[in-house]
Amino acid sequence: MSKWIFAFLGYSFFRFPGAIIGYFLGIIVENISSSKFKKSKINNISSQEFELNLLALASLVIKADGRVTKQELDYVRTYFVSAYGKERANSTFKIFNDNLKDIGISPLKISTLFNSGLNYASRIQVIHFLFGIAKADGNVSSLEIEKLLEFSNLLRLSYADFLSIKAMFVNEVGGAYKILEIEKSATNQQVKRAYRDLAKKHHPDKVQHLGSAYVKAAQDKFQKIQKAYESIKKERGF
Repeated sequence: MSKWIFAFLGYSFFRFPGAIIGYFLGIIVENISSSKFKKSKINNISSQEFELNLLALASLVIKADGRVTKQELDYVRTYFVSAYGKERANSTFKIFNDNLKDIGISPLKISTLFNSGLNYASRIQVIHFLFGIAKADGNVSSLEIEKLLEFSNLLRLSYADFLSIKAMFVNEVGGAYKILEIEKSATNQQVKRAYRDLAKKHHPDKVQHLGSAYVKAAQDKFQKIQKAYESIKKERGF
């Protein structure tokens, strides 16, 4: 809307040349406003709230199996730097370490915040990120899976969605079918429909508001869904 207001004002003072200049000034103003909004809010949660609470959940996953590995810590740091830049990531880590690290972290309070402020696709991406942490040291332990299932339930994700994400990180018999959230007895038509539905549900565009790192992770998840579908197609010959 700003570009048309600026164009009108420009035309009022300088006629056609002024309208062109005003139009492009309006575009710049809109871009700046949009950028500020994206930086300050993620759905209905402030960026700082989201980042600190996500880091809190990450810390619980890292500690879930009773050992803290360098690979897991590096995964979290690399992900935050990729998502928010080094300066902002370091600021988030400092705030967390200074104020939140040694107090009780409540998954229930965090999930309440995320459930009210994030859409379903964003909450799925949170669990996908946490699975990535658990897998960073090469193995997702049973204790980590229990903790991740607890978080998934608190974030009101379906069990089928949880098993789908789990199958992307844990090799299992029939993993391709679990990723597509179907039984091995499903018909070819059911396989195709499941793929279409999941491709729509997990499309990277649904998490663009979270930032480029989350879009990249969503693309990885999207590719795993495609790979599972291609694997079943090859197996069945259709």
